[in-house]
Amino acid sequence: MMAKEQQQSKNEKIYLFDSTLRDGEQTPGARLNYDEKIEVARQLARLNVDIIEAGFPISSPGELKAVKAIAREVKGPTICALARAVQGDIDAAAEAVKEAEKPRIHVFLGSSDIHMQYKLKKEPDVLLEQAVDAVKYARRFTDDVEYSPEDATRAREEYLYTLLEEVIKAGATVINIPDTVGYAVPEEFGSLIASLRENVPGMDKIILSVHCHNDLGLAVANSLEALKNGARQIECNINGIGERAGNAALEEIAVALRIRQNYFPYYTDLNFPEIYRTSRLVSKLTRIAVPVNKAVVGLNAFAHSSGIHQDGILKNKETYEIIDATLIGGKAAQMCLTARSGRAAVSDQLKKLGFSLSSEQLETIYTHFLELADKKKEMYPEDLEALALDHLSTTEPLYILDYLQTVSGSKSIPAAIIRLKKEDGSTFEEVAIGTGPIDSAYNAINKITGLSIGLDSYRINAVTQGRDALGEVQVKMSYQDKSIIGRGTSTDIIEASVKAYLNGLNKLLRINGYN
Repeated sequence: MMAKEQQQSKNEKIYLFDSTLRDGEQTPGARLNYDEKIEVARQLARLNVDIIEAGFPISSPGELKAVKAIAREVKGPTICALARAVQGDIDAAAEAVKEAEKPRIHVFLGSSDIHMQYKLKKEPDVLLEQAVDAVKYARRFTDDVEYSPEDATRAREEYLYTLLEEVIKAGATVINIPDTVGYAVPEEFGSLIASLRENVPGMDKIILSVHCHNDLGLAVANSLEALKNGARQIECNINGIGERAGNAALEEIAVALRIRQNYFPYYTDLNFPEIYRTSRLVSKLTRIAVPVNKAVVGLNAFAHSSGIHQDGILKNKETYEIIDATLIGGKAAQMCLTARSGRAAVSDQLKKLGFSLSSEQLETIYTHFLELADKKKEMYPEDLEALALDHLSTTEPLYILDYLQTVSGSKSIPAAIIRLKKEDGSTFEEVAIGTGPIDSAYNAINKITGLSIGLDSYRINAVTQGRDALGEVQVKMSYQDKSIIGRGTSTDIIEASVKAYLNGLNKLLRINGYN
């Protein structure tokens, strides 16, 4: 028997339940479109998480469609859909995951006095009966039903004992204890998990799970404390994104379990070398930057500026590093491509970055890759990733940039000339002035379209280092009651800004039915 197998035979497995596509997407500004959701789900399957909570199907027709596609196309992990404890929600969840290899329905209902009194406005006994009925109804569609008593850390323990006993009798196979508002502290949370195991009949027949929010910065600590007290599933998100201050970070939990096996005698089936790529993909698609000092995946996680630290690292990396960057696939970012790189090399790197492309998509990206590689001496995976995300839209844009010229300077009036081309080949050109070259360009685009598009936020960052770095611009735009995120990349910051604005504009126009 191999050493790893011997270790696993002694230890217990921890199931990693990834909620990036559900709770993570509830992060303000983090909306993913249909194709982006599927791309993230495929990467989560490569990461080998145990369960993917693909979404909340009742929330919109688009959400239902995306969860159905993930259930149909993504193999390996259990595919889970969220539902409130009402039949309509459960019907939608069942419809969404019915084609999955391993479907799960996740039912939730408030359990704290404050939720029952002010949000649900029902008596505890009535809600207990509703929870039981919902679990029984969900079991009609699948043998794998998870139940969550929302806001459990502020609920009365005696009520939880009774509630959980009854939903287990009704057929729940997973019981999840949510710290919905990030209220718990580790010792308290661990004690709650232990008391539930001791006082709820049937708890030994189900998987006990936890779902921790990070409002007090304790989500990971609470999750790990729960494991010590009997939880065997952790619900977490890539990069710790989620409502308000976020959720427990999957990568932090997994690496903590791996590095501190002497303290946590458990194992996961996670494919660790995919952690870095998954983090980067989620960050790019959700438009939520990873803080440079973020544990495990931040840019500074393996950086050393102190002379004393640098001296120690040169002598032995273990003096100041407890995590080897190769464990999470961090070294993959060092490979570079050039204009001489062929399609095979580009295709291989895109696959390593988690992209599944058709031959037509690869050809499109390769053409743009050559254009960019002619401007830059070296192309790093981050450049290629940004390029791919820029050109993977399945929706044909209404307007594309045909010509751009700007004027600016300390003694001149900022102005821009913009020429846009439509799908039918017609072109439109306008000149506008503004507070700067970017504002002028945006004003010219608004003159062409005849629309007054609001710019709510503008963010720019360098994808890689150096004077020839690829610049990435993200803008949040609004029109009438709709808002959207636009993104664009270029070695020219003004061009990247215009591309981002057009990307968002085209999405808004499609949403509003313009042709």
